[in-house]
Amino acid sequence: MGGSKNVYASVKSYSKRGKLLKKADFQTLAESRDLDELMTRIKNTIYSEAVAEVQKPYTSHGIENALRGHLADVHYGIAKTAGDSGILDAYFLKFTISNLKQILKGKVLGKSQEEIETHINLRAEELIKQRDIVVKALVAKNLEEAVASLNQVEYAEDITKAAALYADKKNIQIFDTYFDKILYTRLVKALRSGDIDASKLVGMDVDFYNILGVIRGKFWGLDEQQIQDLIIIQSPAAKDLLGRMMSAGTIRDAFNELSNTKYKDLVPQNENELDAIAEFERAFELAIYQASLNSFTKMFSLATTVGITKLTAYEVRNLAAIAYAVEQKIPTETTMSKLILETE
Repeated sequence: MGGSKNVYASVKSYSKRGKLLKKADFQTLAESRDLDELMTRIKNTIYSEAVAEVQKPYTSHGIENALRGHLADVHYGIAKTAGDSGILDAYFLKFTISNLKQILKGKVLGKSQEEIETHINLRAEELIKQRDIVVKALVAKNLEEAVASLNQVEYAEDITKAAALYADKKNIQIFDTYFDKILYTRLVKALRSGDIDASKLVGMDVDFYNILGVIRGKFWGLDEQQIQDLIIIQSPAAKDLLGRMMSAGTIRDAFNELSNTKYKDLVPQNENELDAIAEFERAFELAIYQASLNSFTKMFSLATTVGITKLTAYEVRNLAAIAYAVEQKIPTETTMSKLILETE
């Protein structure tokens, strides 16, 4: 990572941070009566260009798709400015991973190619010349063929494992977890080659993945060996903690293993397992969001660049959630309570 490139990337990250939408902006958008009004309001924000191509009649999918294409451009620009960063490249893989998740889950559910296409955006793949990987999986007749079409990619083994475990447990979220594993494995590799500044943020992401992997695995009734296969070990301390969580009797006991860690405040209080998992997931995401905002305390470091990458991703996710909520006529308060924003 060259010094001057780093400084330039950091300065660009700061200027982007200054342009992030505020809570009041999200509130105004969420109060839109319908998608036409929402689009008019989005066109008064920095996202006006991002949604310029969206055609009428508006749908939340169409809006989300345009925003995801825009996000790919933003992230690509950040990574290019920062020069050669394994960490930023790993985060960029998220776009492809997200598309492949949608495709394989769509095949499982017997959706048509046209239906699946409304959920994917290939801008990121176009930028890195990898469009055909995703398209091959998309045009495959069924899940088996889609999995087979991916047998040349570096993470083929995990995709095969996901399909096998799905066949056994019939839980579609297994695809989400295995595809996330591909992403976080790449992140851990990038961390080892090291930028220490960014390691706190990236480390939190990996912890989030691992802890949720154990909790979900227990919830799905996987055995220890199957859960072990989902985990990406970064340190002896993490290995011990995750081991104790795995052998805990219940999900509540597993969560309680976190009470002596830096994540003790995130332990959910809900008795219902499914609700507790959702509550924990949200609390952890808010913590990552806060840490991304805090990454700006140190000028000229890769952390600020990773920070802005994460903050812009959350922003687009919030906008997509608002589009869905406006389309479905979900009350504004409910929508606002689901967004990832700074906690007051």
